[in-house]
Amino acid sequence: MSEKSTGAHATPADAELIGPDRTLLIVDDDGPFLRRLARAMEARGFAVEIAESVAEGIAKAKSHPPKHAVIDLRLGDGSGLDVIEAIRGRRDDTRMIVLTGYGNIATAVNAVKLGALDYLAKPADADEIFAALVRRQGERVELPENPMSADRVRWEHIQRVYEMCERNVSETARRLNMHRRTLQRILAKRAPK
Repeated sequence: MSEKSTGAHATPADAELIGPDRTLLIVDDDGPFLRRLARAMEARGFAVEIAESVAEGIAKAKSHPPKHAVIDLRLGDGSGLDVIEAIRGRRDDTRMIVLTGYGNIATAVNAVKLGALDYLAKPADADEIFAALVRRQGERVELPENPMSADRVRWEHIQRVYEMCERNVSETARRLNMHRRTLQRILAKRAPK
């Protein structure tokens, strides 16, 4: 997160964009990132609650369903998709943004189908996250400056098939006509740039 992103202060325009319900739940298992983002969002006018695990995120979502949420997909004790489902079970107007350190488009698309508004690849800064949270439906999103590399496109395709096969390595390898061990090595690595 950039330094300029954490130093912002709430303005009347920010408050108007956020709306009357300022509640925001941030779920991420990266403690330092979580606390920096929480401070940055509080400075912009949100009433922030944080959670560092799926279990804690679900508990907070059930006790006080937020109007806004920022949820990391891969958490130490499971998937952020479970937190999204818990929020949707209590409140259907929550504006949710999914963060993914792996840039896994297939899983992020799954999150959007479950009710997330958008997804951002880490490292996303507070300005990007704030803009995604307050973006109105139908508003245009700026195109990225750098398109995905061929290696990244291949990796994303493998991830999409893996998700379609319900994360079954053998079935994914069969569908991709790939050796199972080769697929396991690819899945164990981070996404290429």
